[in-house]
Amino acid sequence: MASAAAAAASPVVSDLVDFLNASPTAFHAVDESKRRLKAAGFSQLSEREEWAGLQPGRKYFFTRNHSTIVAFAIGAKYVAGNGFHIIGAHTDSPCLKLKPVSKITKGGYLEVGVQTYGGGLWYTWFDRDLTVAGRVIVREKKDGVVSYAHKLVRVQEPVMRIPTLAIHLDRTISSEGLKINNQNHLVPVLATSVKNEMQKLVAENGSEESSESKNTKHHPLLLQLISKEANCKPDEICDFELQLCDTQPSTVAGAMKEFIFSGRLDNLCMSFCSLKALIESTSEESLVHESGVRMVALFDHEEVGSDSAQGAGSPAMLDALSRITGSFNSSNSRLLEKAIQRSFLVSADMAHALHPNYMDKHEENHQPKLHGGLVIKHNANQRYATNAVTAFIFREIAERHHLPIQDFVVRNDMGCGSTIGPILASGVGIRTVDIGAPQLSMHSIREMCAVDDIKHSYEHFKAYFEEFTELDSKIKVDC
Repeated sequence: MASAAAAAASPVVSDLVDFLNASPTAFHAVDESKRRLKAAGFSQLSEREEWAGLQPGRKYFFTRNHSTIVAFAIGAKYVAGNGFHIIGAHTDSPCLKLKPVSKITKGGYLEVGVQTYGGGLWYTWFDRDLTVAGRVIVREKKDGVVSYAHKLVRVQEPVMRIPTLAIHLDRTISSEGLKINNQNHLVPVLATSVKNEMQKLVAENGSEESSESKNTKHHPLLLQLISKEANCKPDEICDFELQLCDTQPSTVAGAMKEFIFSGRLDNLCMSFCSLKALIESTSEESLVHESGVRMVALFDHEEVGSDSAQGAGSPAMLDALSRITGSFNSSNSRLLEKAIQRSFLVSADMAHALHPNYMDKHEENHQPKLHGGLVIKHNANQRYATNAVTAFIFREIAERHHLPIQDFVVRNDMGCGSTIGPILASGVGIRTVDIGAPQLSMHSIREMCAVDDIKHSYEHFKAYFEEFTELDSKIKVDC
C-alpha cells in the first residue's frame, strides 16, 4: 500500500516516470520537452533567425543541436533591462556511446565498440539488457533533390549485453573485487558470427533484394536495426550519434512505493521538475503582474565539463539573454548588463543523499535525507556557486510554502564535484544558488530517489518562478 505522501505526489511522479521513459538520450529528452512546451502554448524560435517579434505575455523556446533547450516566458510588464529568473539543469547522463568505427569481430562474436561518456559506474552496465538510441543523419531524395534529415531512433527490444566473466575463471574477484579495463571489458555482444552468417544466407537466397549497407564501419546487422527505426535503407544513413541504453523502464517502487528506480535521474529529474514548474507557472493569468522573464535552460555535456557549442560553457545562455533584451530595446547596449545584475539562476543538479551503508562519507551536520526536500549545496572553494544571499533567497521561498530544505557540504578530506552553477555564475555574472534533489546510486545505470522529493522540487521551483520578483525587491545588497 502506498504512503499518503506518495499518493499525494502521484500525478507529478507519474508524469516524471513518463518523461524518463520517453527520454533514453539527451536528444529524446529535448524532443519530449519540445512536445510538452508546444502543448502548453510555447512558440519555437530559431537561433538562425531574428527575434524581432517577441511580445510581453508570450512564451517561447529554442533548441541548440537538439540536445540543449531553452524555454522562457516574458512577463506582461517586462521592459528591456529587467531581470531573468532562471533554472538551469542538464539533459545528459553518463553512458556508453558508439565509436565512429564500431565493428568488432572476435572469438566468433559480433561486438560493438563503445567509448565511455562521463564518470559512470561502469560495472553496473554488465549483465543488463541493453539497446541503442540516439540520432541519425539520413539522406533523402525527393523529385531528384537530395536533402539530409535529422531523425531520432530507439530500438525498443534488448539487442546487446556486456557479459561478466564467470567467477570460476577469475577467483581473484572474491578477494580483490571486480577490476574493469574500460577498453577490453566494456564491449557489448550483438550476435554470434554463425547466426549472422546463416541469416545473411537466408536473405541472399530469398526473393527480396538485399538491403545490406556498403558501410564497413559498423556491422550490417546493427545498421539494419537502426535503419528500420529510422524508416530508411541502411545506405541512406550518413552518420549517427548513438548510445547504449538500459531497456528496463523507470518505475515507482519500494515496499511503500516511496522510491523511483530509473536510469538518468541525474539529471533528467531536475530537468523535468524545472520544465513542469515553468509550464505550470506561465499561464496567461500568472504572467499579468510579472515584470521579468521566467526561463529554463537544459544543457548538454555537463557530465564532461560543459565545454561545447551546446554546453553551459558556451555563449548559449548569454546569447539568449542578449537577444531577448535587444528585441525590446536595441538602441541601448548597456541594458543587458543591468538585466544580468537583476537576474538569478537556480543551478539544479541532483545531490548525494546519505547512504545507510556508507555513513562515514557524510559529515554529521550535512547528511541530506531522502524525502527531506531540495538540498542547498555549499563549497568554500567555489565548486558550487552558492553564497549567503542566494542561499537565503531559495530558503525563504521554501519557508513561505512550508517546504523542507537541506544543506550539504562535502567532507574536508574528500574531493567535491561541480555543476553548471560556477560556469554560468563566472561566465555570465549572474547570482547563483546550487541545489538538487537527494538521490542514491548516482551515475549508476539504475539510480533511485524519493517520490516526495519530486513533489517538493516541483512546488519549490514553481514558487520560485511566481514569487522571485517580489522577494528580490526586498533584498538590499551592493547599495
